[in-house]
Amino acid sequence: MSPYWSYYEKTSPKEVKNGLKAKSKRGSIGETWWSKRFVGVLESFDMGARLTRGKSYARKGQVISIDVKPGVVKARVQGSYPKPYDVSIKLSPLSPEDWEKAIAAMASKAVFSARLLSGEMPQNIEEAFSDCGISLFPEDGADLKTDCSCPDWSNPCKHIAAVYYLLAEQFDNDPFLIFKLRGKSKEEIVEALRSFRSAGAGQENEGSPGSVSASVSLIDGKVRPLEECLDCFWQKGSELDLLEINPRSPPVENAVLKRLGEAPILIGRANFAFFLIKAYVIAGQAALQKAARGSEEP
Repeated sequence: MSPYWSYYEKTSPKEVKNGLKAKSKRGSIGETWWSKRFVGVLESFDMGARLTRGKSYARKGQVISIDVKPGVVKARVQGSYPKPYDVSIKLSPLSPEDWEKAIAAMASKAVFSARLLSGEMPQNIEEAFSDCGISLFPEDGADLKTDCSCPDWSNPCKHIAAVYYLLAEQFDNDPFLIFKLRGKSKEEIVEALRSFRSAGAGQENEGSPGSVSASVSLIDGKVRPLEECLDCFWQKGSELDLLEINPRSPPVENAVLKRLGEAPILIGRANFAFFLIKAYVIAGQAALQKAARGSEEP
């Protein structure tokens, strides 16, 4: 082996102060389902030892910065050279048509839209995309266009792999980054969902009880006009005996408070919304306990 290659193999990366270090010290990287999903996709591409070396770089803190923009991740990684390497990872944004289909699919499922509107990422959000024939995550290595300014001919190199792993941990902190990488910010997704639901509500209201056509249909049916029911208006009808109330925990806890955000009132140093959350929890538990006791009565 030539002296040059012996020297090249023994080089080690220069230490970085305040570099971005992976939280995971050993084993797998990523805590939430979306970060694990991303890492699982990458590891399925059979990149071999490059991913292992990249994981080591991520844990040493060799990545200086990561910036996620629609369709591209820009990063700087410190290697053995004095100047940090520039890393670029590109993932094509979804087309406007594909986003329109995906948003319609997300809005059509109450659990999806409720969680997204309250700032949470549904665990099975991929279903909304796959139902439309769209992939949220990259499907194979060809979907990712990567580049590094280092002299290593391998692509992806260990510097790119290090960014992959730290990007996965950033998905832990903000799962909406995968949406941003695909071309839509969290704010754009929420606004699109609100617009979609508002449009749907407007169409439903055309046949609601308050509309002229609905009122006519009710009068033409078996419903008696109000003036004929004045003597028994406040009496309980027999239909209520058939009504079953089965309260259960909502799919998104405290969704209304999460959508409203912090209150403009402080009690001491704590925001008033903090106390409302506690009150909601206590009231909800009491309601469920009362409903359970009621169901046990003969």
